[in-house]
Amino acid sequence: MFDREEYERWLDQALYTLKSAENDIRGGFYSWACFKAQQAAEYAVKAALFGFGIMAYGHSIKKLLDVLSQRVDVPEELFDVARLLDRHYIPPRYPDAYVEGAPHEYYGKNDALEAINAAKRVIEFVGRVDDEAR
Repeated sequence: MFDREEYERWLDQALYTLKSAENDIRGGFYSWACFKAQQAAEYAVKAALFGFGIMAYGHSIKKLLDVLSQRVDVPEELFDVARLLDRHYIPPRYPDAYVEGAPHEYYGKNDALEAINAAKRVIEFVGRVDDEAR
């Protein structure tokens, strides 16, 4: 049985976080946009897992998709998208992720747009998982 309420709760947060990431681009906060894109995709995959009643641990979208792939067919290209997003989990937030400078110095608009587009692909896929569960 699919827990639609839990699925929708997590997917709603994914969409909300994605909107926040898009706002960060408009404000020039590209590192935060990248991190929030990662978070949005993570929430989306967790939505599907929780919907299926599967406990979701950790923050790696790729690893979460590995677990989800035991229940539904996950396209191989989505794993590539997940790997890209996973690279935005720690470095945008921690000054010691880079040898020198602040994290925001290492991110530009194109990085943020790429991350947001990647998150959208994950979220769109998760939206179709809901259809499969019916």
